Amino acid sequence: MRLKDKNPALLIIDVQRGFEDEAYWGGNRNNPSAEKLCGDILQKWREHDLPIFHVRHSSLTPDSRLHSTHAGFAFNENVIPKSHETVITKQVNSAFIGTDLKQQLDAQDISVLVIVGLTTNHCVSTTTRMAGNYGYETYLISDATATFDRVGVNGEKFNAELMHQTALASLNEEFATVLNTNALFERL
Repeated sequence: MRLKDKNPALLIIDVQRGFEDEAYWGGNRNNPSAEKLCGDILQKWREHDLPIFHVRHSSLTPDSRLHSTHAGFAFNENVIPKSHETVITKQVNSAFIGTDLKQQLDAQDISVLVIVGLTTNHCVSTTTRMAGNYGYETYLISDATATFDRVGVNGEKFNAELMHQTALASLNEEFATVLNTNALFERL
């Protein structure tokens, strides 16, 4: 069975303009083409008339690039929602907490999720873990996600690509099936 025959929902997590400020998030972002690939996947979902959920983060911290009063709250130009597409606004890492995402998915009898977005080791990981725990057949698209350098608890610096790869490794075959965009399109 083709993936599109299972009516998979696309969850686009936090692909917002605020993430264009690399220094604010830790610098040295990996995978600079993630947003473009998110847009390519969004276009495929639109062509197949499959369900789409745009998730955006609304930070409670006034200085955050993702606070609703900041220009960075806006969606990235590659993934601007159309008027009939669902927009979910969250205030924590998981798209399932404090939102009606699960209720909307269940009401539409959706059991398969494809997840893309930012950042791999934060909101993407948290949402993917919850999706897996809720029992959704979940696919995480590795090249349509990205992250930034992180400083460890002992002050050591962890490279963005290492953070990205370890986050994907932690999710693969436990919470989700990790694929790249080409593999997703082959299955679609």
